[in-house]
Amino acid sequence: MNISARRGLFRRLTFVTARVLDVLLVLTVALLVIPVSLQIFARFTEWLPRYIWTEEAARFLLVWMVMIGSMVAVREGSHFTVDLFPSLGGRAKAALDILSGLFVLVFAAIFLWYGIEFTDFAWFRISELAELPLWTIHIAWPITGLVWLAFAGERIWDDAATLMGRDGR
Repeated sequence: MNISARRGLFRRLTFVTARVLDVLLVLTVALLVIPVSLQIFARFTEWLPRYIWTEEAARFLLVWMVMIGSMVAVREGSHFTVDLFPSLGGRAKAALDILSGLFVLVFAAIFLWYGIEFTDFAWFRISELAELPLWTIHIAWPITGLVWLAFAGERIWDDAATLMGRDGR
């Protein structure tokens, strides 16, 4: 398989991953409404019991929502960036985007490396109230790091092609 075919396969894979993440993001936001609403209504009504599991479920969903949102933002190029030079275009913009992308890669590697250790620490532990396995929340960090590596790598590839005067897409 030549480099062009592998590049096309990788681009299709990242596209599908991004679409799945979009759906998961909407799903986590929608699901987050349930335990939070139960918490609110239980405070102000006598007929609805105060569920303890809702606080942990809301926390787990919130962490996943933030991590999935950050993955989508890296894919779209809207995360970890500050547009200091909005009038730049072409090669100059590509060079600055590569520099920014390298910092994203560093953070992604940190999330992946230490996220694996973080998940390993929680592998056989459960949450106190709802008794949910803690690895289900801790694994968000290495997954986020891995997806950031893929998405930031794709953006850097495109910017490098622009920098060299070719179309990277």
